[in-house]
Amino acid sequence: MVISTRINDHIFSVIGISASFVRFYKILESILIEKNFITSGRNTIIHKIKKFDLLIVNGDNPVVIVSHRGIGIYKGEIPTKRSIAKKAYQDIVHVESSELFSEEKTLLFVQALDGREYKIDYSKIDTKSFIKVHQDSYI
Repeated sequence: MVISTRINDHIFSVIGISASFVRFYKILESILIEKNFITSGRNTIIHKIKKFDLLIVNGDNPVVIVSHRGIGIYKGEIPTKRSIAKKAYQDIVHVESSELFSEEKTLLFVQALDGREYKIDYSKIDTKSFIKVHQDSYI
């Protein structure tokens, strides 16, 4: 990886493009990649695309699935690779990743495509209050 980056930097410097521009372009490209969700604030995930289901992974807690019909606990096997998930029309959302919130969350809000905002309270995992409707219509 480091060798290929050095080779690419050398090639770009030969044709007159600076290495800093190439790094900037790579960062910009990673930001503009189309995602099936966006984040809002410190603990809200907004589902964007009806075609894909979101699998929300929050540490060792139960995996939550968000589809265009609603939300629930996912009982299936989590795909090991993004490509496998994409073929199943799923997107894996790791809450604790540095791209999202950088830590596990005790309380998470999800705006689903069914027009409702759900509250996922990870302190109440085995109760009826684990997943509740927070707002019946957030639109």
